[in-house]
Amino acid sequence: MEFSVLTVNPAKVETACLVVPLFEDGDLLSAAAKLDDASERLIAQLLERGDFSPELANVQLVPFAPGLAAERLMLVGLGKRDKFNEGALRKALDTAFTALARLPIDSVAVAFTDATIEDRDIAWNAQMTLESATRAVYRFTECKSTQTPLPQLAKVELLIGEQAHSDAASAGARIGAALGDGVNLARTLGNLPGNICTPSYLAKQAETMAKESAGAMTTEILDEAELEAMGAHSLLAVGRGSEEPSKLIVMKYQGADDADEAPHVLVGKGITFDTGGISLKPGASMDEMKFDMCGAASVFGTMQSVLALKPKLNVIAIVASAENMPDGRAIKPGDIVKTLKGLTVEILNTDAEGRLVLCDALAYAERFEPASVVDIATLTGACVIALGDYASGLFANDDDLALDLLDAGETAWDRAWHMPLWDDYQAQLESNFADLANIGGRPAGAVTAACFLSRFAESYPWAHLDIAGTAWNHGKDKGATGRPVGLLTRYLLDRESERVVTTEA
Repeated sequence: MEFSVLTVNPAKVETACLVVPLFEDGDLLSAAAKLDDASERLIAQLLERGDFSPELANVQLVPFAPGLAAERLMLVGLGKRDKFNEGALRKALDTAFTALARLPIDSVAVAFTDATIEDRDIAWNAQMTLESATRAVYRFTECKSTQTPLPQLAKVELLIGEQAHSDAASAGARIGAALGDGVNLARTLGNLPGNICTPSYLAKQAETMAKESAGAMTTEILDEAELEAMGAHSLLAVGRGSEEPSKLIVMKYQGADDADEAPHVLVGKGITFDTGGISLKPGASMDEMKFDMCGAASVFGTMQSVLALKPKLNVIAIVASAENMPDGRAIKPGDIVKTLKGLTVEILNTDAEGRLVLCDALAYAERFEPASVVDIATLTGACVIALGDYASGLFANDDDLALDLLDAGETAWDRAWHMPLWDDYQAQLESNFADLANIGGRPAGAVTAACFLSRFAESYPWAHLDIAGTAWNHGKDKGATGRPVGLLTRYLLDRESERVVTTEA
């Protein structure tokens, strides 16, 4: 999505559509007031007559606006001022850009930077605007033979009141556009069916990203023979019942001046289809198990954003990818496998396979001596029961890392909730026959899954994001959400800012 920043009188802006936000109470915001004066109180009259009510996310298109250079005027409700917050702005933006994406226009001018929020600056507002615009024009068309008309919207002009804020708005918009592109890549990978998006397909995607990065990123693909020689038997066990070969995909971005600077590592669960294996899932909604690689998809999306923004830090992405299928070679309940770390695991349920691929990836991450490791996985239905589809579950062995991720989620409005990782829960993973079991029973299922992973992440600051409830939507809006690309990208950008401050000090 292209963007520009304008400081001219909004009434004189020549555009296909001019978008202005309105509160239910109080005076008109700056841009709306200027447009109202130029149009002989058009906006005020619409409000007074009740032709438009500025309830939150209410949108009205005015096809002709006398006195304005714009061809169209769109009014967007923000609700009541005292209830206006980050979520309200996001809702208003998403509704507005969804409507704009349906219009036969290629560019718009928007005045959402007038809608200020306490503790959020104009750069944040601009970021939210461009991210929303980029997400709104997304369409999944890869598997459709009959193409519907795609949105024409390709450029957003940001209207701001003061020239002094131009650089900040541009910087924020740049982040928003890059983040939106990363979200959309994650959505596409998540939406692709399991017969197309296989572990080999993801490996090729990583190679393509590296090739197109002009040297900014390198990729290494470990195949089954290399994983066997390395001792990653847990990862290999999950894919044993599939014709599709398992892969460990490693993407390395070096943005820091010092190549040896400790990297931040992202680890994604890439189960490209999850039948449950021998512990077969019920048939209802099993088609949605193509979304079981959305953790990996979010890692790809974040790396896409990183390549666009080029932060000055080192980032390594690891994707543990397999297909969980039942056949004569598939792992069975009661089987015991040896992990890359050397611990043995009794497999009590083959549908708890995500932790089996992640544990080897977490052990592999240790060789990079990382500054932090964050794994992302659609890991447990228990997390959906606990948090629904609003917040991702966050578990961590380091309080500072947990707080950094929570802050990043609040800033990106891609929020997580801190869950316990107490030693008390570890006892549920005890096994009579191996070092630990891969499930801990029904109580606290999301917690015991995180406890399992924590056994393989003891040598570095580590966090786990359970995105089972946030990775995709159900029903008529079924599709991948692209979360938590926003949270992860902001976390990395915050680490860059923190690094710069430390260096200058």
